[in-house]
Amino acid sequence: MSDLDKALADIVAIRSHIAAGTAFRGYGPAALAATGALAIATAALQTLWLPDPDAAPLVFLAGWIATAIVAVAIIGAEMLGRSRRLHSRLADAMIYNAIGQFLPAGAAGACLTAVLIQFAPEALWMLPGLWQILVSLGIFASVRSLPGSVAFAGAWYFVAGLGVLMFAGQSHALSPWTMGAPFAIGQFLIAALLHSAFGAEDDED
Repeated sequence: MSDLDKALADIVAIRSHIAAGTAFRGYGPAALAATGALAIATAALQTLWLPDPDAAPLVFLAGWIATAIVAVAIIGAEMLGRSRRLHSRLADAMIYNAIGQFLPAGAAGACLTAVLIQFAPEALWMLPGLWQILVSLGIFASVRSLPGSVAFAGAWYFVAGLGVLMFAGQSHALSPWTMGAPFAIGQFLIAALLHSAFGAEDDED
């Protein structure tokens, strides 16, 4: 390795180390609140247009998967803009760290969904609760680069996921609101916590 290559590698390592120890401000409260409203809208639409989710579980799940994709796109778009503005040259490293912290939980959710659809469709009623628990794990993994108060949102998703599993376990039925309500509350809670932690500083920028 040439001296130039070594120097460049050292710079990358230094930036990654600094990014890991810096509070990540790329998640925007407005985008997170918007995804909470999106969850409510999806639940309301499914209540109107899908009166019996158990008769069409794949349609039910497809609606929420599409909602999740739109939500990730909303959060990601604002994250890129805020990170460029607030983190300057550290933006790329901090975005990479943020994605890396949440990615295992997201990948686990995608794989779990695919396996249940293919091999255990009778257990699809468990997915709403399991998804919420996986979101909680992703949030807890991200807390080290976010305000500590965000752990309350992780706790909410964990408790909500267990509650949904307990509730749905009595009938093994799918319900739009066992998805919509917990996710809406969770996203609004994260938005409020981040605004409380960073709102005044963001206004100054």
